[in-house]
Amino acid sequence: MPAFTAPDGTRLAYHVVGEGEPLICLPGGPMRASAYLGDLGGLAKRRRLVLLDLRGTGDSDVPADPSTYRCDRQVGDVEALRVQLGLESVDLLAHSAAGDLALLYAARYPRRVRTLTMVTARARALGVDFTTDQRLEAADLRADEPWFVSARDALGRVWDGTATDEDFDAAVPFFYGRWDAAAEAHAAGEVEQTNEEAADVYASPGSFDPAAARAALAGWDARVLVLAGERDGGPLPRVAAAIAELFPRAQLVVQDGAGHFPWVDDPDRFTETVASFLG
Repeated sequence: MPAFTAPDGTRLAYHVVGEGEPLICLPGGPMRASAYLGDLGGLAKRRRLVLLDLRGTGDSDVPADPSTYRCDRQVGDVEALRVQLGLESVDLLAHSAAGDLALLYAARYPRRVRTLTMVTARARALGVDFTTDQRLEAADLRADEPWFVSARDALGRVWDGTATDEDFDAAVPFFYGRWDAAAEAHAAGEVEQTNEEAADVYASPGSFDPAAARAALAGWDARVLVLAGERDGGPLPRVAAAIAELFPRAQLVVQDGAGHFPWVDDPDRFTETVASFLG
């Protein structure tokens, strides 16, 4: 497995899947090992996926200083990966919480990013956050599901901070466009793949300066794809549209029937959307 050294000396690993032009993929969670991205629904047949294990996750080493789990302090890790790959500029894909990391990287190194694909991604780095009401609004779209009643109660406790481990488990179906065997198998690895200590630090105070990031990206001319799931609450499609409006050259796509993991919900649709944008 290939690896490189981050600016602070931490050894970081990455995984290469597929062939073709490289696409650097940043996992969300926050701080979940890149294994959950898999081959992104078959996208590896169209692009060579370079899946970074963020520090302290997957096959990457735990840093000596836990404060370096903070999102803005991992920007140098992404740049070190670009240098390791010998690329003048990169196509960058970010899922979920990694949207913040990708945005901070683009703000610091705008000329190093050729395209940015934001997959159901956060944009706290630009001052856009997802509210509890928005999450519950998306959840209520699933009222016809047989598991809805118990899962909806559990989700409410997740977002008000009173959830038990059982509540987290019960609420998982809301993150997928359909709750089937493929979704269950994908969700099963979440706990083992996530560094909870790192997740607590990732978006801690000081991580984001939205005004500075917006100013840095105001004239950015890279192409951006903002891909939202129709049934996802983070972000809702209308919030994803607001994120897209922050970029001069952005394209918004809402994947029908998809939740937070659109490559699991409809691999073919996801792959075609992203490959068409990149190609």
